[in-house]
Amino acid sequence: NGAGKTTLFNAITGLLRPARGRIRLHGEDVTRLGPHARAQRGLGRTFQITTLFPNLSVLDSVLLAVQGADPARFALLRPQTAFPHLRARALALLTEWGLAERRDVTTRFLSYGEQRQVELILALAAGSRVLLLDEPTAGLAPAETAQVAAAIRGLPRDLTLLFIEHDMDVALDLADRVLVLHQGQVLAGGTPDEIRQDPRVAEIYLGAPHA
Repeated sequence: NGAGKTTLFNAITGLLRPARGRIRLHGEDVTRLGPHARAQRGLGRTFQITTLFPNLSVLDSVLLAVQGADPARFALLRPQTAFPHLRARALALLTEWGLAERRDVTTRFLSYGEQRQVELILALAAGSRVLLLDEPTAGLAPAETAQVAAAIRGLPRDLTLLFIEHDMDVALDLADRVLVLHQGQVLAGGTPDEIRQDPRVAEIYLGAPHA
């Protein structure tokens, strides 16, 4: 806690402007662009505390995200029903993620694990090619953690995924490369196996003494 992980995410997504350095997305310098402009370029994010539409149904929530990435978002004088491809896309996403039967449920009545899954769907529906997940398993029961981890593992391999995770088992299971932060600095980086064997990580993060 307090290592600077969420601050890093805020800098990447445009909520904070870095004091120095540059943020590049797909080779483009986006340091001075706002969060909405970065989102339009394919940068998506979920938050440590879920940020959903609590009074909308699951389907309506996904429809909003799908429409936000479609030219239909500019058709302000036409009803959403005039664009059947939006509903088809939303239903396809919910079916793919096993939530089609929950499409009419008001979002606030979903389990916390299901809400986490809906957050992922919203980010994907918006056309994200780089997706930042801030503690996706925080506050979940073990069964829900396994459910969300499986959902993350099933994401397309052409999607760049950067996630913050306190659960070392989840992080080391899902990641191709791990960076360990300590007091705002990168303490260690490498493959999951290299991180498991790093004595500095064991001492600082896990509280184990040096061998």
